[in-house]
Amino acid sequence: MLGIIGGTGLAEPNQFGWGGLERQQRVETPFGNDHNDKVTVEYWRVDSKELLFLPRHGFKHSTPPHRINYRANIWALKNLGVTKIIAVNAVGGITSTLKPGSFVVPDQLIDYTSDREMTFFDGLTSSVSHIDFSKPYTESLRALIIKAAGDVASRNGSKESIVDHGCYACTQGPRLETAAEIKRLAADGCNIVGMTGMPEASLAREVELEYACLAFVVNLAAGVGSLPIKLAEVFDKADSCRAFIAETLEVCISKLHF
Repeated sequence: MLGIIGGTGLAEPNQFGWGGLERQQRVETPFGNDHNDKVTVEYWRVDSKELLFLPRHGFKHSTPPHRINYRANIWALKNLGVTKIIAVNAVGGITSTLKPGSFVVPDQLIDYTSDREMTFFDGLTSSVSHIDFSKPYTESLRALIIKAAGDVASRNGSKESIVDHGCYACTQGPRLETAAEIKRLAADGCNIVGMTGMPEASLAREVELEYACLAFVVNLAAGVGSLPIKLAEVFDKADSCRAFIAETLEVCISKLHF
């Protein structure tokens, strides 16, 4: 089964225009905490296929990036039968060519977060193990997203910029970065910056789920653009990207066998 994790501006699939909601389910996990003790997922039927949708910030966008219960989210998807995850992430563009409205399917990431529960292999709830994370995203799933986005852009005569590689910098949040921090991320080789890419990706690898990211640029990062970043404009850009994201996901769903 396919699981879709939605981020900023994408808290529920009916924003995509999908009309196939079957049911909502609350899932108890071994990783509950006082802020997010249960995981809520929705079962949707799209292109006659059942899939799971999980909003990482909650359906009311009430959970900030550093308080998301990533372990609970990934555990719930795994135990509900998901085998592949497409994560949708709003990001900032670190290079001036990645303007708002661009789409990126990253192939690498660097984790700058701290104090997050970031592994199932903590020696407390499970034995200690070490995953290979050389390539953090599943290449076959990346290729599917890249092809789907290209097909949608071609079919619609769209002008969306689709970048088939990049390095995602995951920062702690919830504040946005300083201009000096963005300069450092650029020097490290990062192209886009967000707050939710980790430990989501590594947890998926730990439980052997295929995982790839469709990132959409909602703002130029600090110091790259000339104007202060305004949250209202970020959400407006997310709204304007939604139709393209929905069509791309629909093409991916039609091509996947599950």
